[in-house]
Amino acid sequence: MKTLIIYYSGSGSTKIMARTLSMHLKADIIGIKDLKNREGFANRLLSSIDAFRESKTEISPSKVDLTDYDLIYVGTPTWANKPTPAIITLIDRCNWKGKDVILFTTMNKDGSDEPTIERLEEKISIRGGRIVESFSLKTMDKSPEDIINDTEGIIKTLVLKMYSGA
Repeated sequence: MKTLIIYYSGSGSTKIMARTLSMHLKADIIGIKDLKNREGFANRLLSSIDAFRESKTEISPSKVDLTDYDLIYVGTPTWANKPTPAIITLIDRCNWKGKDVILFTTMNKDGSDEPTIERLEEKISIRGGRIVESFSLKTMDKSPEDIINDTEGIIKTLVLKMYSGA
């Protein structure tokens, strides 16, 4: 079974999670870049509005071929209780039919990951994907080492290796 991890990361926390997952699960990994400037206070505020509205954005790569993969992880930070525009755009451009999918999110603040996970689940399910697991991690004030350790704990707790055969 071949596994792919696709993620978008703004501050770097989701990237740390994705790389940790990739290393432990022996999965390929693709980082999605949002080509819109999301740096600075004003742009971060506009980014939250874009996420809330589910606005599309220009991304690189513009599309990912999922043909060779049986299991796909999709990771995103939570902005305004929604997935990021980069991940929303990617989901709309890919063929999810017959794919098993595991969703993961990062959050800087307290709150619920449910709205983000539910929206990702809706968008991928409509396109023929099957959600087999989901999880999130609160990353506020955590060091990269803490994020790695917490991700390793999630891998063990959810027995994620059984999905990918790693």
